[in-house]
Amino acid sequence: MTDMTPRTDWTREEISALFDLPFADLMFEAQTVHRANHPRNEVQLSTLLSIKTGGCPEDCGYCSQSASADSGLKAEKLMDVRTVLQAAAQAKDNGSGRFCMGAAWRSPKDRDMPAIIEMVKGVRQMGMETCMTLGMLSEGQAKQLAEAGLDYYNHNIDTSPENYANVITTRTFEDRIETLEHVRSAGINVCCGGIVGMGETREDRIGFLHALGTMPHPESVPINALVPVKGTVLGDMLADTPLAKIDEIEFVRTVAVARIVMPQSMVRLSAGRESMSEACQALCFMAGANSIFTGDRLLTAPNAGDDKDSALFAKLGVVAMQAAPHGHLEEAAE
Repeated sequence: MTDMTPRTDWTREEISALFDLPFADLMFEAQTVHRANHPRNEVQLSTLLSIKTGGCPEDCGYCSQSASADSGLKAEKLMDVRTVLQAAAQAKDNGSGRFCMGAAWRSPKDRDMPAIIEMVKGVRQMGMETCMTLGMLSEGQAKQLAEAGLDYYNHNIDTSPENYANVITTRTFEDRIETLEHVRSAGINVCCGGIVGMGETREDRIGFLHALGTMPHPESVPINALVPVKGTVLGDMLADTPLAKIDEIEFVRTVAVARIVMPQSMVRLSAGRESMSEACQALCFMAGANSIFTGDRLLTAPNAGDDKDSALFAKLGVVAMQAAPHGHLEEAAE
């Protein structure tokens, strides 16, 4: 029987052994861990809005919003508060329990913080969980967001520490860890995951989950499949190669290992769903994914859409999770 107590002393060898399990055994173990820690057959619906698009000075190789990408995306100003809150209200009407707001910044400027604070307060007043991703944060900015009531802050580590410099050169892996420490210290829940399918090896996927599993476990862990965008470094490099799309069974294995390594975290099936088969998504839910982004867009990338998600949920007997404080558990099945 799998030990359900969260651990932060995972070794790479242990994580590698999980990846190597026969697929059915891995799925059984992941589902066992999942049922012991989360409501069965419930998936959290989140909506993601780009509140400031394009023109980011970072050179993340996967991102169409980087100023160095030739993706045709024009830099825009920060959206006004009323427009953001209207989008949040629509997301709530469509069943979302969490509203996530993303800005293409290296880090927010102090002059932007008052509007950001108003957005957080406004979404919270609707009864939704709030999440933001604004780049790197200072201690003071993290405290401001905490005082406004921000529930989650997203700051991904993206990949393994060893592979990180192959993806981004304008900030270090350690820079990311520092922002996560500021967020935790301020009392905000951490949303932290990464991207697979960037041409990395399984060893990199092991290193990625090892890094997540040996820090205080993020309350939310998004697992993205790369959407190769023309004009980005990785999109152009991987175009028309076998590496342009990660094998679906390997992707499901990554989700399952994330569930086992971080038993109480929400594991979010994030970018890349629009190109996944229904069977792949169903296996991801069986592997312990219990959160998705819904709606037609994820920042600048296409997404599966509300109607497709509703139809898939109906096929699978899955229902939308109601917004609730993190940590709601259901007793394990007898």
